[in-house]
Amino acid sequence: MTDDAAVPDLRASDADRERVAEVLRDALAEGRLDMAEFEERLEQTYRARTYGELTPITRDLPAPGVTPAVSLRKEPVPEGSWAGRIVGGEGTSTKAIAVMSGFQRRGRWVVPRRFTAFAFWGGGEIDLREADFAAGEVEINCVAIMGGVQIVVPPGVEVVIRGIGIMGGFDQRETGVPGEAGAPRVIVGGFAFWGGVGVERKPSRAARKQAKLERKAARGELGEGPGAAR
Repeated sequence: MTDDAAVPDLRASDADRERVAEVLRDALAEGRLDMAEFEERLEQTYRARTYGELTPITRDLPAPGVTPAVSLRKEPVPEGSWAGRIVGGEGTSTKAIAVMSGFQRRGRWVVPRRFTAFAFWGGGEIDLREADFAAGEVEINCVAIMGGVQIVVPPGVEVVIRGIGIMGGFDQRETGVPGEAGAPRVIVGGFAFWGGVGVERKPSRAARKQAKLERKAARGELGEGPGAAR
């Protein structure tokens, strides 16, 4: 952290705690920590008052940008797996604004750790079905004033709704649906005033196409069933 960290009884600063928190976020994104371990260590980080309390939290984790000096056989990431979609780094964009207009974030893009959406007399769509994620947990903060924001998530993603509606509403239907192992967690917060924030779960176009092909194969419509060309 700092040269002073060698003295365990010295008081740690907010900047020191943030540096430790960043190491934990990177470890979560890289799969070194699961969500429960990450949350436990993050809580310890913000409770820590001295370097002696901070140091053990990341003792078994590599420093940012440092590759551990061990020989590991790197296994390929299965195509389409969640591990391949949590990419770390920065997001493609961190905010979207619609004032008497609209916005879209869809297709292949990287969702940052924190994304802010603002809609005033307008609307926007945030589509995560083909997106990658900068971290295993991302937060989308929505402010909708006489407008609306629609968020589309793929199956398998855990969604947590923490927004507040004042003469408006936050869609709660997807809250409590458990996520798949390794899938990102999406926290939706903010507030809606005379507006709304909706969350819906839809498969991607590629997933729908694959499902259609599988149904055809099951019915023998790919040249293997009755009536196929001879």
